[in-house]
Amino acid sequence: MDHRGRLRRLQAALPDNKLDFLLVTHLPNIRYLSGFTGSAAALLVGERGATLFTDGRYIAQARAEVKNARIAIGSKAPPLAAADQLTRQRRSPPARLLGIEAESLTVGMRDRVAAALRGRVRVRSAPPLVERARMVKDASEIQLLREAVGLGASLFRVAREKIWPGASEVEVAAAMEYEARQQGAEGTSFPTIIASGPRSAVVHGRASRARIPRRGFVVCDFGVILAGYCSDRTRTVHVGPPSKEARDGYMTVLEAQQAAIAAVRPGVTAAEVDGVAREVLRKRKLSRYFTHSTGHGLGLEIHEAPRLAAQQAQQLKPGMVVTIEPGVYVPGKWGVRIEDVVVVTSSGCEVLMPTEKELVII
Repeated sequence: MDHRGRLRRLQAALPDNKLDFLLVTHLPNIRYLSGFTGSAAALLVGERGATLFTDGRYIAQARAEVKNARIAIGSKAPPLAAADQLTRQRRSPPARLLGIEAESLTVGMRDRVAAALRGRVRVRSAPPLVERARMVKDASEIQLLREAVGLGASLFRVAREKIWPGASEVEVAAAMEYEARQQGAEGTSFPTIIASGPRSAVVHGRASRARIPRRGFVVCDFGVILAGYCSDRTRTVHVGPPSKEARDGYMTVLEAQQAAIAAVRPGVTAAEVDGVAREVLRKRKLSRYFTHSTGHGLGLEIHEAPRLAAQQAQQLKPGMVVTIEPGVYVPGKWGVRIEDVVVVTSSGCEVLMPTEKELVII
C-alpha cells in the first residue's frame, strides 16, 4: 500500500483548504494514510510531517505498521495528546487553524481539544479530504477487494446447502460465517442477513431464530473482511415452487440490476445509475417497493462514498468500487434483492467475481 504517497497528497491539499494541520480521528482514514490498525489513535497531519498518537497497548504494533509518521505513545486520549503537541509547537509562523473530522469526533471531545489548544490554534470542521481520496481505489486496493469479493461469493454455496424448510435463519448464517473464518476472513462485513418468507420484505432482516418456511423467498446478504477490505453480495432463492407474482418480481429485480450495471461508466452521475434501476421497476409498477439506494461505495468500510441515489451529483470515475443492489419489498409478503460489486473502468465497469443469477429454487 502506498501510504507515503497518500499522506503526501493529503499534505499538499492542506494549503488549498486553508488548514495548517488536519487531525484525523476516523480509524479507517488513519489506516488508509498510515497502515495503523489499532483501535485507539489520532493522526496529526501537517505540511511538514505527521505524528500518530496512540497508547501503550500499541507500542509494538505501531512501530511495525507505521513507516511514514512519527509515533507518540502517551496516556492521554489521542486527540488531546495531539492538541498538546500543537500548543508546544516551534513552527514559524505558528499554526493558526486545525481541521477536524467532525463526523468522527464527538462534541465533547471537540470541546476538550479546543480547550487544550488554549486559544492558540482555532478549530474548524474540515472537508472530507480523506474520504474523497478513498473513493478512487488504486490497483492494490482493487486486488484486495477482488479477493474479498471472491471469498465472500463462495459462501453462497454454503447457504444453498443449508437452506431447507424448518432450518432456522441463524443456522444458515452461522454455517456461512464459520466457512468464512475457515477460509481466512478476519470477520464479516456486517451481521449476515438471512431473511425468509414474509421476513424477506425486511430490508436489513438480520438472521433470526425464525424457521425457513416450506414456500417463499430467502434473501441472503453477506460479506467478509479480508486484509481490512470488505465484500458485499446478495442473492435471493425461493423455497418451493414460486408463484407467477414471485417469479415475475424476481425477474424484474434482475432486469433492474443488469440495467444499472450496464449504466455504470466514467462521467455518469450516481443519481443517473440509481434512476436507471428505478425506471425498470417503475414500468412494472414496483418502484414504490424499492426503499433504499441502488448502491454504495465500499472498501475499508462496508459503506463508503459514493452513494448511488437520487440527487447524488457525484460523477463516477475509474477506480471507484460500488455495489449495485436494487430490491423490491412487498410488506408482509415477499422481498427480493440482487447485489454485485463493480469497479468502474475507463470504458464501463467490471463485475468483481460474477456468478449466475438465475432464480434458484430449493
